[in-house]
Amino acid sequence: MKRRRRELEVFSLSFLDVITCGFGAIILLLMVARTGQAPVLETSDISMNGIIRDLQVQLFEVRGESRILNRELNAKHEQRSQWEELVARLQAEKVLLERRYASIRNDAAANTIIEGQFSTALQQLTEEMRRLLAQRDRVKTDLVGGIPVDSEYIIFVIDTSGSMLQINWEYMISKMMATLNIYPKVKGIQIMSDQGEYLFSETRRRWIPDTPGRRKVIINTLRGWRAFSDSSPVEGILAAIQTFHEEDKSKNISIYVLGDEFTGRSIRDVVDAVDRMNPEDENGRRRVRIHGIGFPIPRDAGEHFELTSARFAMLMRELSRRNGGTFVGLDAHQ
Repeated sequence: MKRRRRELEVFSLSFLDVITCGFGAIILLLMVARTGQAPVLETSDISMNGIIRDLQVQLFEVRGESRILNRELNAKHEQRSQWEELVARLQAEKVLLERRYASIRNDAAANTIIEGQFSTALQQLTEEMRRLLAQRDRVKTDLVGGIPVDSEYIIFVIDTSGSMLQINWEYMISKMMATLNIYPKVKGIQIMSDQGEYLFSETRRRWIPDTPGRRKVIINTLRGWRAFSDSSPVEGILAAIQTFHEEDKSKNISIYVLGDEFTGRSIRDVVDAVDRMNPEDENGRRRVRIHGIGFPIPRDAGEHFELTSARFAMLMRELSRRNGGTFVGLDAHQ
C-alpha cells in the first residue's frame, strides 16, 4: 500500500512542473514579442507624423503661392482688358479721322468745282444785267421783257426761305402781281412753295379758277404765308410738272420760279431730272415753259449767299433756256 501512494505523488509533482514551465515559456514569449515590436511602432508613428507635418507645410506654401499667382493673373487680365479697350478706342478714332479726311478731301474738290461755277455765274449775271438794262426802255416793265405769254395755265413756285421773307417778300409780291397783269385771263392758277407745299391746301392737285377776286385773295394770303424751305426750288418744280402736266399733257403750262438761292448739290442733276419729266415733242417743243425770276441778295450778306445766289441764277438760266422760258435777274428794290 505504501509503495503505490509514493508513485502517485512523484507523478503529480512532475506534471505540475511541466505545466508551470509551459505557462512560463508562453509568458516569456509574450513578453519578448511585446518588447520587440514596441520600438518599431513608435518609430513608425514618429516618421508618419513628420511626413504629414512636412506635407502640411508644403501644402500651405503651395496655397500661398497659388493665391499670389491668382492675384498676379487677375492683375494681368485687368491690364489686358485696359489695353484692349485702348486699342478699340484708338481704332474708332482712326476710323473717324479717316472719314473726316475723306470728307475734307471731297469738300475741297467740291469747293474747287463751285468756285469755277461761281466765276462763270458772275460773268453770266453781268452779261444778263447788261442785256436787261439795254432792254428796259423797249419793254413795258423790266420783268416781262422777253417772256412769252402764250400759256393758259400758270404755276408760281416761290422760295419761302428766310432771306426771301426778310429781304424780298414784298418785292416778290409786287413782281408776281406784275406778272399776273400780263395775263389778263387764264384758265387756271396755282401757287406752291419751293418744297411743293400749296398756298391753299384745299386746292391740292387742282387748278384755282382765275377771277379778279381770286387774284386779290392770293395776294393777301401771300403776305402772311410761312412755309418751310431749304432754299432750293427743285422739289417745287418737279412736283408742279409731275402733278399738273403728266395728268393732262394737252394743257399749255408756264411755271414761274421766284427765288434768290439754290443750295442743292448738282445743277446738272436738276436739269437732267426736268428733261426727263418735260421732254421735247416731235417738233422740238416742250409743253411746260419754265421762267425764272432772281431776286437780289445784299452785297454785305456774305460769301455763302453770294455763292448760292449765283448758283440759283445758273440753274434758272439753264432751265429757262432748255424749257422755252426766260430768266430775269432783278436789281435791288425799286
